[in-house]
Amino acid sequence: MDILQALILGVIEGLTEFLPVSSTGHLTIAESLMGLDIDDETVTAFTAVIQMGAILAVILYFRSDIWRIVSAWFRGLVRPEVRGSFDHRMGWYVIVGTIPVALVGFFGKDVITGPLRNLWWVAAGLIGWSVVMVAAEHVATQRRHERDLGMRDAVVIGLVQCFALIPGISRSGATISAGLFAGLDRVAATRMSFFLSIPALTAAGLYELPSALSGDIPWAATLVGTAVSFLVAYAAVAWLLRFVAHHPITWFVIYRLALGLLLVVALSTGLLSPT
Repeated sequence: MDILQALILGVIEGLTEFLPVSSTGHLTIAESLMGLDIDDETVTAFTAVIQMGAILAVILYFRSDIWRIVSAWFRGLVRPEVRGSFDHRMGWYVIVGTIPVALVGFFGKDVITGPLRNLWWVAAGLIGWSVVMVAAEHVATQRRHERDLGMRDAVVIGLVQCFALIPGISRSGATISAGLFAGLDRVAATRMSFFLSIPALTAAGLYELPSALSGDIPWAATLVGTAVSFLVAYAAVAWLLRFVAHHPITWFVIYRLALGLLLVVALSTGLLSPT
């Protein structure tokens, strides 16, 4: 992988990580078009590591919220009067919501980085989860707001986040859909999706970092990809929050379906290899 390829992949990661279109799916397609071996452990590790740039963008964007939640959670460990506050409870929601994907990701790593690194799975995820997103918008009441979140919401959204380990489904698409099914408004569901992304993607990136640095991909390429994903993701986060406040997530479905069907054609005709 050269610097230009890393730069392009960084832009793709930053643009797609938080949109409900699947960053892993887009990166897998792009890597295949570039002639990279998508089954190679180093390429898989690179994909996970540059996500940390996008996560850093989220941390920076929500720094005041994150500081408030983290400080309230720690204070609540020793001060009972803090434990009923929303920020303290939100800390527990993020922790509990992260446990399912952490367990599935750890114990299912060989499947996730092996058989699922296949473009047929990407096509299936793009098309299949689009139906779920349409259903979520159809039944959404949006009567509940962020401060109405409860532990049950955290568990459900956390469990649904596990589906995003399948390329093409999209982590944000899964978690926002789960929030809408639970009656949350789009902004609350999207913010919860952002908060849940921080521990999950940070852990994945740190876990794969040694493989990325010890493989054939130059460390400079990894650095460029991560830096570019940070810059692009920061703009994408701000745009998405404004967008979902006034538009349904079904706006992304047309794109998902078009890309999924185009991918099916490319795979069926041999223009692209599934692995």
